[in-house]
Amino acid sequence: MKLPAFAMAIAFLAGPVVAVADDLEDAVQSLKEAAAKKDVDAIKKLVATIRPMTTDIAAEAAPKDAAEKKLWEERVAYAKTAVGYMDSVIVSTALQSEPEVMVDLISTLEQQNPKSKGLDQAYGPYMLALKKTGATAKIPAIAEKALANLPDNDDLLTYMIDTTMTRKQTDRALVYANRLTAALNKKAKPEGMAAADWDRKKNAELGYGYYTAGVVSAEKGVYVVADKNLRAALPLIQGQPAMQGPALFYLGMSNYQLGKMTLNKAKMLEAQKFSEQSMAIPGPYQDQARHNSLVIKDEAAKMR
Repeated sequence: MKLPAFAMAIAFLAGPVVAVADDLEDAVQSLKEAAAKKDVDAIKKLVATIRPMTTDIAAEAAPKDAAEKKLWEERVAYAKTAVGYMDSVIVSTALQSEPEVMVDLISTLEQQNPKSKGLDQAYGPYMLALKKTGATAKIPAIAEKALANLPDNDDLLTYMIDTTMTRKQTDRALVYANRLTAALNKKAKPEGMAAADWDRKKNAELGYGYYTAGVVSAEKGVYVVADKNLRAALPLIQGQPAMQGPALFYLGMSNYQLGKMTLNKAKMLEAQKFSEQSMAIPGPYQDQARHNSLVIKDEAAKMR
């Protein structure tokens, strides 16, 4: 953003921030060149130079003079644009780099700008890179901290569901599952991702979120919520017996309990149907589903 000649007198009065704006433009141009060459070292050095420049410009108080204020607004707008571009360069370079380089770049961006929108698309690959570099133990703490800044990030929420379920922290898993489904139902396709790829990712994560919320709710005896979530999960987890079997089992259990509470024979018959479908899927729920099916069939036959 080179300042026009008529502004030189104002620039003289405005102090060093105006000069910083010119230096910033030069640095951003150098960053563009480094990004084109995929020069990681140069990118890191330029980012370390650019970040404080944008901070200085953003911290400048708005002048009262109309002409000065217009130039100030231009400087601030350019600084914000520079931050967005810089962050996008870090993320795009990281995503095309080896795991060690990716971890270095993304962790640097986390420290410098933890609420950066660029990080939203980076956390999935970043967590995978952490595993590949032997830093798996660090991921839960990183994910929890990152969620404080990006609370709707689907990769982080999916990871935390898996982690808390593995640790049998079902209350926390339920919270994460509900947050995940709510976030995905309002999230638009990420920029640069093919529509088909986004649909696959979104449906897989939605299925996992609904499944987890349904199973945990059923185990807690909240059968209406369990029924709703598990019905939503079913079409999204087709072909995944590890989830289908339990989902159908808990649907059978939930509808059985709802049918008993409301003396609803239709619910009982649905419970029997779900139990029969569960017992047809090999796995740890198969035998109990078969037993449940027989019990429910007997009880349903006694109802009017």
